[in-house]
Amino acid sequence: MGGTFFTLLSCAGFMAFVAWYSYHKTKNKVNDSTGYFLAGRGLTGGFIAGSLVLTNLSAEQLIGLNGQAYSANLTNMAWEVTAGFSVIILALILLPRYLKGAFTTLPEFLNDRFDQGTRLLVVLLFMFGYGLITIPSVLYSGAIAVLQVFDIPNMLGITFEQAMWLSVWTIGIIGSIYAIFGGLRAVAISDTINGIGLLIVGLIVPILGFVALGNGDFFIGIKKVVIEHPEKLNSIGSSKDGVPFGTIFTGMLFANLFYWGTNQYVIQRTLGAKSLAEGQKGALFTGFLKILVPFLMMVPGIIAYHLYGPKLKTMDLAYPALINDVFPTFLNGFFLAVLLGAVFSSFNSLLNSAATMFCYDIYKVVLNKKANDQEMIRVSQWFGVILSLVTFFISLFYYMLPMVCGRLLESLQVFLISQL
Repeated sequence: MGGTFFTLLSCAGFMAFVAWYSYHKTKNKVNDSTGYFLAGRGLTGGFIAGSLVLTNLSAEQLIGLNGQAYSANLTNMAWEVTAGFSVIILALILLPRYLKGAFTTLPEFLNDRFDQGTRLLVVLLFMFGYGLITIPSVLYSGAIAVLQVFDIPNMLGITFEQAMWLSVWTIGIIGSIYAIFGGLRAVAISDTINGIGLLIVGLIVPILGFVALGNGDFFIGIKKVVIEHPEKLNSIGSSKDGVPFGTIFTGMLFANLFYWGTNQYVIQRTLGAKSLAEGQKGALFTGFLKILVPFLMMVPGIIAYHLYGPKLKTMDLAYPALINDVFPTFLNGFFLAVLLGAVFSSFNSLLNSAATMFCYDIYKVVLNKKANDQEMIRVSQWFGVILSLVTFFISLFYYMLPMVCGRLLESLQVFLISQL
């Protein structure tokens, strides 16, 4: 009980610090639409990169990427490292055009390039995608990842279903507060602080893992990984791997280019850049950080394989098992706060971007062309509240759906047997 209390207290303490610092930095700076939706177009390269990376990385990727490295090899690192090409295109080709037109949203850029019909069609596709798929899946997968790493049901003495409800609503409410009341500036600042925390944790885990693998010697641990089971270090995928090598030069490049170059919830930070130079710095530094991701989020999975062998029940247990064995317990609260922050980041970024597109591409274009700044902010906040509540229940529906389908199949089975 004492350990649980300290973990929760230290977690709450770090989250409170992030909230206080974000509030301090955004106070009296979100009074107009530019300040609220684009951080006053004053974001520097460091904040842009920190926010972009944490928006992209979330708790489920810690579990998933390490699990894939544990069960297969390093071929899935292709999703991370090829992002570098896309952010270079964003920085050198797309961003100058976005900033030259002083655009707030991508559909606004498309309106300038094509017509209003194209703008409305694209924004509707984005809104349905964010509201029905992306935001609920971020909440659901993030909650599952947090429960796996920290075993929240046992920690709090509740059922898994109760823990899911608690996690989804906690993540959703806190993330909503940042997006709804603080705007893009609060989102970017909180993302950067949590991103630094995630980087610290990401460095600690493989270092301690190598030490444990080498029985106290860091370099012996590295030697074991290099010499024993060298096939685990393979990063050139065959046709049997999750990412065949040839796909890196075809579909993957286009998928990454869409994500990093034309996805509103990603590029909105660069649209709020202080200058073109700062926006380009942020984008290029993001690419550099993405290249480091395999070392922080896949090497621990390789270490887990050397420590436990192929005996874990599922690959998703690789990272939680390693954390449980090597991570200092006095830092659990800090790690939990950072892990939650990673989920907050993806959630509040999506929410902020969806509200921005609704205001600029639907409300101001179709419903109220003369809307002033205060009306835009108020509409955005109400829309954010409604969208948040909708996505809470949709994400829990993802969890309940397999159980509901299972019960329906059982009932159908019983009915068919009774008829026979």
